[in-house]
Amino acid sequence: MSDPMPMSEARRYQQLRGHLSYLKLNDAAEALPRVLDQARAERMTLTTALEKLLEIEVEATEARKLSSRLRFACLPEPWTLNDFDFAAQPGVDEKLIRDLATLRFLDNASNVLLVGPPGVGKTMLAVALARSAVDAGHRVYFTTAAELAAKCHKAALEGRWASIMRFFAGPRLLVIDELGYLPLPGDGASALFQVINQRYLKSSTILTTNVGIADWAGAFGDATVAAAMLDRLLHRAAVVGIDGPSYRLRSHQAHSDNLRKGVTGRAG
Repeated sequence: MSDPMPMSEARRYQQLRGHLSYLKLNDAAEALPRVLDQARAERMTLTTALEKLLEIEVEATEARKLSSRLRFACLPEPWTLNDFDFAAQPGVDEKLIRDLATLRFLDNASNVLLVGPPGVGKTMLAVALARSAVDAGHRVYFTTAAELAAKCHKAALEGRWASIMRFFAGPRLLVIDELGYLPLPGDGASALFQVINQRYLKSSTILTTNVGIADWAGAFGDATVAAAMLDRLLHRAAVVGIDGPSYRLRSHQAHSDNLRKGVTGRAG
């Protein structure tokens, strides 16, 4: 227990807490008794104690902002680049991915296309890059191509087209996952093109697809829209082609092997 404070100091302490609360520095106000006790015990200078108190508030504010950005981003998993096993996926250009993780591509509104068959890690890499952008303070949003098309279709029916276009134009980085996995509705390709068109040269898009670039016209049913979309996506873009073993199949195989070993061990 610290020594009781003289009345005048106690009043000043209450005024200080009141000032911090008035300025909405609530974490600093809560930490004030602890910091003052530490300052007395360690004979801190006034500057050091003040810096320590405000550091607590800054860290709490940054944590709240990060939490808010993560909620908005809607990332499906908490993956980071450290979770990706480059050694197990030789089809990935690790040097290129590491360079993209610096987020320099955001500075000139470049895009990233991750192209390859199902299960090779495209979504994991897209989420990892998106998480890096969130951690760096950028506004990010993750969606699948099917979800984007459905939201645009619903907005059009409800007379909110301009609003949904502003929503998808807003994030510094937009991730569109699983393009080509499910057929887009009649107006889906057009909606996707309009989203990409309004972001063109203004902000970055990461797109994952199992459809090779040469096959887009056939896959999306409208050669003109597909060509216009590709023209804008590829103007400034890094194309990451992944042709390697399936992450999911490897995981299933490892799980099966472990179960087999467990059964064999019990039988022995």
